[in-house]
Amino acid sequence: MMHADLIDQDDLRERLQAAGFDVPPGATAEQACERVLLGLDAVRARALRLLVEQLLASGAVMLPAVREAIARQLLPALAEYRQQHG
Repeated sequence: MMHADLIDQDDLRERLQAAGFDVPPGATAEQACERVLLGLDAVRARALRLLVEQLLASGAVMLPAVREAIARQLLPALAEYRQQHG
């Protein structure tokens, strides 16, 4: 029997918290992504970029709310940060 990894809002929050981001319990994926972008600096941007790359490369199935929050908030913010700060 195949077993696929599933990334839901709780998993996203836990992974963000494990990476050192302050995400309140019960935050939705959208709220969690908004929160981690506050005060983004070089160290936090690098940690966030690595986490997003790992999530996207993992092959895990993401719930639509998680995938949308990453695509709408994190990816554009990381791209913009990279353009501004190299």
